[in-house]
Amino acid sequence: MRTKMQVNKVERHPGIDVITCNAVCRSMSYPEDGSDEDNTYAKFSPNGALSLTIANPALVGKIEPGQKFYLDFVKATA
Repeated sequence: MRTKMQVNKVERHPGIDVITCNAVCRSMSYPEDGSDEDNTYAKFSPNGALSLTIANPALVGKIEPGQKFYLDFVKATA
């Protein structure tokens, strides 16, 4: 399963970032022709939220509000 999330908030702390994301959506309507990719994700996953603490030094400071990311859910075998 794949969803598309947008970063709404980033809290920076020494050595860590706490990011808050929500499922993509628009405050106005989507084009009728489906040309906006976010429309597809919003249609089938209209609501979602994620809070993530990042402590990986290679990633701290890299994620900014407004950025969009795909999240893939792959079943773990263990």
